[in-house]
Amino acid sequence: MDRRRLLLLAPAGLLGAGLLGAGGWMALHREEEGVPIGGPFRLRAADGREVTDADFRGRWMLVYFGYTHCPDACPTALQDIANALDSLGPEAKRKAAVLFITVDPERDTPAVMQDYVSAFDPGFTGLSGTPEQVAAAAKAYRVYYAKHPKADGYDMDHSSIIYVMDPRGRFAANFTHETAPDAIAAKLRALMA
Repeated sequence: MDRRRLLLLAPAGLLGAGLLGAGGWMALHREEEGVPIGGPFRLRAADGREVTDADFRGRWMLVYFGYTHCPDACPTALQDIANALDSLGPEAKRKAAVLFITVDPERDTPAVMQDYVSAFDPGFTGLSGTPEQVAAAAKAYRVYYAKHPKADGYDMDHSSIIYVMDPRGRFAANFTHETAPDAIAAKLRALMA
């Protein structure tokens, strides 16, 4: 695909909320067009240490924003990433850092996040932080999220985009939670070659 084209991405939960119009699609531009995707973040890992985007330089980052109480998109995305990386083998897994960043820091502590992602792959990293830290990271990645109250608590509406960042931290590709693991694997294989 031409690196200057618009990417059309379908965020989960937004179509039902009517936030993106009848088509439910959102356009994101590539960095070459002046709209950066991704950027610095400062969050907390399960052991309490502060983690930044710079800690993952030299590896391909697969970044996904969601929350542990998500009923469908988040577990699907994480399982698809795990299956894709498993199919690529150990060398590709060493080149990749999978980051699951919460949009629900009220319930998702760093320890809760790590426990959750470990169920998909022990090498995945779950990250949380203050509401301000999460908001800053989400803004850098152009992620939509909002609390949606319901009778027995709340859910979180959020976009469902898997961002692939190259080893220098630049946006390289994207997937949704509906992208098949073999398609994820094929694209990652091409990018990592």
